[in-house]
Amino acid sequence: MAEVIRMPLLSDTMTEGKIVKWNKQVGDKVKSDDVLADVETDKATMEVVGYADGTLLYIGVPEGKAAQINEIIAIVGKEGEDYKSLLDGGSAAPAPAPAAATETAAPAPSAPAAAGVDADALASQLGVTVIRMPLLSDTMTEGKIVAWNKKVGDSVKADESLADVETDKATMEVVPYADGTILYTGVEAGNAAKVNEVIAVIGKAGTDITALVAAFKNPGATAAPASAPAAATPTAASAPTVATTTTSSTENGRVKASPLAKKIAAEKGIDLHAVQGSGDGGRIIKADIDNFKPAAATAPAASKAATPSAPVMAFTPGAGEGYVDTPNSNMRKTIARRLGESMFTAPHFYLKMELNMDNAMAARAQMNAVSPVKISFQDMMIKACAMALRQHPAVNSSWMGDFIRTYQHIHIGSAVAVDQGLIVPVFKFADQKSLSQIAAEANGLYDKARTGKLQPQEFSGNTFTISNLGMMDIEDFTAIINPPDSCILAVGRIKEIVIKKKDGSFGTTNVMKVTLSCDHRSVDGAIGAAFLQTLKKYIENPVTMLV
Repeated sequence: MAEVIRMPLLSDTMTEGKIVKWNKQVGDKVKSDDVLADVETDKATMEVVGYADGTLLYIGVPEGKAAQINEIIAIVGKEGEDYKSLLDGGSAAPAPAPAAATETAAPAPSAPAAAGVDADALASQLGVTVIRMPLLSDTMTEGKIVAWNKKVGDSVKADESLADVETDKATMEVVPYADGTILYTGVEAGNAAKVNEVIAVIGKAGTDITALVAAFKNPGATAAPASAPAAATPTAASAPTVATTTTSSTENGRVKASPLAKKIAAEKGIDLHAVQGSGDGGRIIKADIDNFKPAAATAPAASKAATPSAPVMAFTPGAGEGYVDTPNSNMRKTIARRLGESMFTAPHFYLKMELNMDNAMAARAQMNAVSPVKISFQDMMIKACAMALRQHPAVNSSWMGDFIRTYQHIHIGSAVAVDQGLIVPVFKFADQKSLSQIAAEANGLYDKARTGKLQPQEFSGNTFTISNLGMMDIEDFTAIINPPDSCILAVGRIKEIVIKKKDGSFGTTNVMKVTLSCDHRSVDGAIGAAFLQTLKKYIENPVTMLV
C-alpha cells in the first residue's frame, strides 16, 4: 500500500518547511533511507527521509514552495499504484502548529470494525486526533514520558500541556493542539516512545476507538503513517523492493553504507564490516541493519530485559565487592551514539597551539570594571573564534558526503557539563555580537542548560564548537568533533610559566594551550593552522575584537 510522506516537524517553533530541492523525481525508485528532499525550516536546512521502499508516485510541493507541518509532500508506493484517494482532503495541513498531531474530520460515534484499514484513515472516520511523539531536536530518536499532565477521561484544551517529555537534550512539554477528551494514552510515564509513535488519542467523549487502538498495536495489518521522519520500520506492503545481493559492501577498505544505516548500526553496536549490503553496488541500507543477525548463536536473554528505572547495586558473594548499574538517560545514549559516529566516521587530526594570555587577562580586568555584565575568558574565546571563522570560512563548514556545505552565518556552540552528560548551547551570529552581549547571553543559556530548560533552537544549528575544561584545571586535551561541525576547539587552563627574557633575566608569563580537532574530509591542515594563527592574534591582542 502506498505511503504518504508528510512535512515533518523539525523544530519546536516550525510551522512550515520550504522545499529547497527534490533529490528524487516522480518515477524514481527509492529506498527507505534515501533522502527525498532538502527542507529549509525556521532554524536550518535539513534532510527529509521517506522511510519507505518503492517508487516515488507523487510530489505535492514544488521546489521553492513551502508546506505546512503534516501537509502531504510526496507519496511512495508500487509502480502504477492508484494513490489519488490518499489526496482527498489530505493536501491541507491538518496540524498547523508545532505538534506531531494528525488532525481529522468531523466526529463520528464509533469505529468501523474493518480489518486492515489504514490507521490514519480510521482516525479520520472517527473524527479523533492522533498525537504522536514529536521530533523535538535534530538528533532525537525517542522521547521519555516523564509525567502525564492529563489522564484518560480528562478534557484538554489545544494549548494545554499534555505531557512532559525528556528528549536527548532537555525536558519539554507536548501540547496537543486539539480540544477534546483524552480517549487513550499509549505510553506509560517512565517509558519511552520513538519519534512519531502514537502516544495519545483525543476526540469526542464516548467515541469507541477499540479498532483504532488495535490498528496501532498491529501495524502489520495497516499502512504505517508517515507524518514525520520517525525511525519506523516500513511495513511489508511498503517495502517490496528489498533484494538480496552478494556484491561486496567494502570499496578500497571503506564500508559502503547509507547515513541512516550507519546511525542505526552505531546505536545497536553492529560492526558494518559484518553486514552484507543489499543496496546498489552492495551498499548497506537500513533494511540490512534491521535484518542483521550476528554470527554468534544467540544473545543472552538478559540483554533484552527491561532497563531498571533506578541504579541497581549488586554484590559478589562474600567478597564485599560490587558494582552499580545506572540506566543511561536519553542524553547519554545520544552522546554515545553521535560522538561514536563522529570519531569512527570523521577522520580526525589535531592541531595544538599555545596562546599568551597576559594581554587578555589585563583587558578582561579593564572591561569588567565598566561592563554591565562580567565577561569570562570563554566569552572572549567565543568572540575570537567567531571573528577568525569570518576570515577562514572553510573551517565554518560541514561534510555532506557529495559536497561540503560552507555556512555564511557563524553559530558557536559552547559545551556545558550537566548531570546527564554534555549539552551544547549555541550562540547565534556570534561574530556580530559584542563581548558584553555574548556574556549576557551566556549567563542565560548556561543556567537553562543546567536546569534542563534549553529549547531546541538554543542547542541546535551550531557551525563550530568550543569545549573548555580550563576551569577544571585541565592543561590540554583533545575533543571529539560535534556533528555536523567540521572542527571543535579544546581549551585548557591558563598557566603561569617561567620564561627567559631577551635581556637574559627571568620572569613569568601566562599561557593557554588549545587543540583544534579537524575533520580531514572538509578541512586540511594548512586551513586549520591558518585559523589558529588568526585566533591567536585576536586573543593576544583583545583590543582588535572591539573594533
